[in-house]
Amino acid sequence: MVDATYSTPMYHNNPMEPHTAVVTWLDGELIVRCSTQGPSTSQALISGVLGLEPGRVRVISPHVGGAFGSKVYPHSYAVLAAMAARMVRRPVKFSLTRQQMFALVGYRPASIQRIRLAAGRDGRLTALSHEVIEQTAKAKGYAEQVAVCSRMMYAAPHRRTTHRLAPLDVPVPTIMRAPGEAQGMYALESAMDEMAIACGLDPVEFRIRNEPEAHPESGLPFSSRHLTACLREGARRAGWDHRDPVPRSRREGRWLVGTGMAASTYPSPRFPGNAATIRLAPDGHYTVRIAAADLGTGTWTALTQIAADALSAPVGQVEMRIGDTALPAASGAGFSAGINSWGTAIWEAADRLRARLQAEHGGIAPPEGLEVTAELPGGNPEAERYAMHSFGAQFAEVRVDEDTGEVRVARLLGMFDVGRVINPKTARSQLIGGMTQGISMALYEHSVLDPRFGHVVNQDFAQYHIASAADVHTIEAHWLDESDPYTNPMGAKGLGEVGITGTAAAVANAVHHATGVRIRELPITLDKLVS
Repeated sequence: MVDATYSTPMYHNNPMEPHTAVVTWLDGELIVRCSTQGPSTSQALISGVLGLEPGRVRVISPHVGGAFGSKVYPHSYAVLAAMAARMVRRPVKFSLTRQQMFALVGYRPASIQRIRLAAGRDGRLTALSHEVIEQTAKAKGYAEQVAVCSRMMYAAPHRRTTHRLAPLDVPVPTIMRAPGEAQGMYALESAMDEMAIACGLDPVEFRIRNEPEAHPESGLPFSSRHLTACLREGARRAGWDHRDPVPRSRREGRWLVGTGMAASTYPSPRFPGNAATIRLAPDGHYTVRIAAADLGTGTWTALTQIAADALSAPVGQVEMRIGDTALPAASGAGFSAGINSWGTAIWEAADRLRARLQAEHGGIAPPEGLEVTAELPGGNPEAERYAMHSFGAQFAEVRVDEDTGEVRVARLLGMFDVGRVINPKTARSQLIGGMTQGISMALYEHSVLDPRFGHVVNQDFAQYHIASAADVHTIEAHWLDESDPYTNPMGAKGLGEVGITGTAAAVANAVHHATGVRIRELPITLDKLVS
């Protein structure tokens, strides 16, 4: 049996581009140019606060310099800029400083997690308990599904998960990459590593033995679940079979070398409220319009490829227009749902356009052109029949300085089950970005509160440390050649979050293998190792 408590601190979103809004009133219409993950969401919320009809608010955001969840919802600065512009009758720009980002746009809340695992002599789990206490604000409640991952990852006949909130006099938390799962999977996968050792089993084999046939809570079959293949192929690529399981068994000079692994998961949802318009010009070129957002993740490229595929047209004949509420409405970017949601609307519009073109014009573009709009107010109807998740396995090699406790991640390898990959280059960048953020979560990031006032005191990059280029060494992202027939017409699954959810645990487990010291409180810093 394993009974252990793990904790994660507050983490703050720090995209390269701070939050900014440029606001203009023009003939009674409010025009907001801002950094947002969802133009349509921002339009609805800003118009509601100001008491305006949504049609009188236009939000424009074609390019966003990173977000990681902090720009899912508009914040007070956009509304204040609108009020100021109305007062002075001139355009107003309101940009937050880096220091203000630590107070005004939310953060990942701290958590304390107790996990209890029991297993039989055969290494199969008999019970799993995951109890969570997480921080929230007294001003406004905010909760994350930290323990939900424990309900679906492994088969155990007896399961218990609880969530409790601790309201504090602190700013209101918000979404940050893989909200809930990032913290929960760190604790669960660390506990699974401890349980594998207690059972005398290899950590990869222990997870494979506890693979469920269906979702353990709902009983629904998975739309696709190739976690076992990820574990085996990832282990092969990482050279896992050559690993000596005994802690502190490998060193290079003063460096203790260790390897660790963890599984990862994140849901693959499809959001309602999406529409797409496709216009076919007489010359055979297509214009696709949807109010999606590109956070630097390659939305323009991926959606153009999806449209071209659905239309059976060359990519060069497709023009994509996004990031403006003057276009058909779209759900926000986040929760690994963007391509699932927007791509499905575009695919549906393409199907309707091709059907009309054939039925009404014999497959030939008419002189006046042809335009079709597809509106998808609902989510994915298959979600009632299947559990939909992305999966992965991460393998880390770390070096720990025996004298100073310095930790370096020398190699990180991820093997993922994310369905059909639309664009390999942007997909690899997304996965590597998630794993890099996982390294940062494991070793560096930590928002420090002043207990007297509830303010964050390390509110700049001199004191709030994130993984820089010098901290990140070899990272490999690979995926299985699979397609999911139920998530969307493209066969893709979300991959924006699954890269981060297993990384922190893989690093922590590797640190234990290198040193023999189990650190259950993130970040893993030299003071904890040396003490």
